[in-house]
Amino acid sequence: MIQSMTGFGRSEKKIEPFGLISVEIRSINHKFLETVVHVPEGFLSLEDKIKKEIEARVQRGRVTCVITVSGGSGRDVVINERLLKKYLASIKSISSKYRIAGAVNINNLINMPGVLSLTENRQPVLKIWPQVRALVAKAVSELVLMRQKEGRAIVKFLKERNDMLAADIALVKDRFEKVVKQKAAMFPTDAERTAFLKESDINEELERIEYHIHNFKSKLSAASPVGKELDFISQEMQREANTMGAKSCDALISGRVVQIKSNIEKTREQLQNIV
Repeated sequence: MIQSMTGFGRSEKKIEPFGLISVEIRSINHKFLETVVHVPEGFLSLEDKIKKEIEARVQRGRVTCVITVSGGSGRDVVINERLLKKYLASIKSISSKYRIAGAVNINNLINMPGVLSLTENRQPVLKIWPQVRALVAKAVSELVLMRQKEGRAIVKFLKERNDMLAADIALVKDRFEKVVKQKAAMFPTDAERTAFLKESDINEELERIEYHIHNFKSKLSAASPVGKELDFISQEMQREANTMGAKSCDALISGRVVQIKSNIEKTREQLQNIV
């Protein structure tokens, strides 16, 4: 099934003691598969695992995965009691020595340098990998579904353009058969007539582009990624159309060839967004 390279997927779950873990994955156009993973501090050991999980199901595009963690009990409060006792002893000594009245305030004590601090509660993230993996898999599934949906819309467009090309080529073919006979009959000598027929003959180009149109249509139902192959076929169509335009001996054929080239160009623009 043809997929677009543009998509988005998201999933989240509360996993203690880390809190709410969210996974967001988005993809855009790219010639090859490029996966970028952004993880919070402490999750670096999961980066390669996450990348492999994504690349097992995505064939092409620039994929960005962002993992965020919020609301967990990831930090611990630490009180340096030994230092706190020293502060208290010093305060009492000074109060007694200089006869300073007043009670010791806890708010003042905890603000003393070094009394209160926060430390990271480093839990082994590998233990929660199965849960994180499930979140990544869910986000990737949403991404793939969106890419498939957009892919179906692009395929519909490509089929319509391909049918238009086939109809235009049939008109050019019919018109050429009539025009070439009429114009060839106007030349007074066989040599001039032969030269004209050789210079203006587009039968070979018509046969080739008809083959490419048929081949293009058959590839649209392929199960494997065909974006690059379809683009190559379109390039060949464009080349044959250019040759037809250069050889044209009729204004109506020239006008139709311009339309053919325009449709091929629109086709190629859409092909840049499929796998």
